[in-house]
Amino acid sequence: MTAAKLHAVPSAGADDLDALIAHVAEGAADRDRDRVMPFDLFDRIRASRLGALRLPKAEGGRGASFRELLEVVIRLAAADPNVAHALRNHFTFVERHARARTAPNREKWAAVVASGALFGLANTELSSPAIGGGGFQTTLTPEGEGWRLDGVKYYSTGTIFADHVLVRAAGPEGRSASAIVPTIREGVEIVDDWDGAGQRLTGSGTTYFRNVRAEPDEVVFDTPTVGYGYAYHNTLAQLIVTGVVAGVLRNVLSDAVALLTSRKDRHFYYASATSAADDPLLQEIVGEISAASFAADATVLAAADTLEEVAEIRDQGLAGVEVAHRAAEATAKAKLVVDALTLKSASRLFDVGGASATKRTKNLDRHWRNARTLASHNPGPLKARALGAYELTGEPLPALGFF
Repeated sequence: MTAAKLHAVPSAGADDLDALIAHVAEGAADRDRDRVMPFDLFDRIRASRLGALRLPKAEGGRGASFRELLEVVIRLAAADPNVAHALRNHFTFVERHARARTAPNREKWAAVVASGALFGLANTELSSPAIGGGGFQTTLTPEGEGWRLDGVKYYSTGTIFADHVLVRAAGPEGRSASAIVPTIREGVEIVDDWDGAGQRLTGSGTTYFRNVRAEPDEVVFDTPTVGYGYAYHNTLAQLIVTGVVAGVLRNVLSDAVALLTSRKDRHFYYASATSAADDPLLQEIVGEISAASFAADATVLAAADTLEEVAEIRDQGLAGVEVAHRAAEATAKAKLVVDALTLKSASRLFDVGGASATKRTKNLDRHWRNARTLASHNPGPLKARALGAYELTGEPLPALGFF
């Protein structure tokens, strides 16, 4: 089962989405190997206004469903998982602050998103030991009618490509808040120091905030129905990560096919056929990868469907905890399934290609590295334990933080 493709990006006369994705795919393996940051691609994404997919059409968006959004994420990730992942925090920003009817200054942020601007995130602090997150050392200090923002954030995925960044911080009396400031504002420094094994081009580095001015309409304090106060508020963010992993698997399949069809002269000893593409053993492996990719796509899109009811309830200003729990449950299950399928398939790719497929110039190991890095964002065993406890005892999944 596959979703109907979105054939055009939001704005009239913009590049066709197929052409945009094909452009993203060009040179992706080389960029990953040589660590060439894709700033030009994000300029084209701005021009296409791809980031406005989920905005209503009346507000300059495409009015895309979650299923359509996740299909785009998977397709982008198949082209380049770095680009798809770097947009994750933008799409979650849109849901919290540009689409949500209860969001303060929603009209302002919707207009900014509709213009093509992109948003990053600065959330994680290495110094924060609290289970479930929170307890930010980054602070918002009142100054006149506005605020001053100070702190250091890590894993700021996508921020280096973004026009604005949402910064999680502690306000007076420790109240959790989000400050949304331009990335070029004085006192903001974005450092590309991410050195992970995979997802090397996502801009997931360190961001410094030194006495940064935040205006009154740029700060949002959490409540049970605003910002990060919702129960299971991070479900979409986690599903997008899994969607990127599914996109990696699509790329594994396309590379497996390309490997076999390109092998004209050499084959392994004692093979069952003179042509690699005609070899039953290798055909079986490609068939298994193909089935795994189909299952991964279907699993992600089924989980995306569960988010529709959550959005409908939250558009009414309701918490919808039970509905949100069902979506979180589906997303957790999707992660476990898709991670396993992709990591196995990324390894089996080398059974198809043989020793020559391990050449650094081919950079085929990027698929496993990228999938392994994405899968490590939150522990699979924790998901499995929580799902098992829910099935056995009814203990709900963790409701806050990046579970």
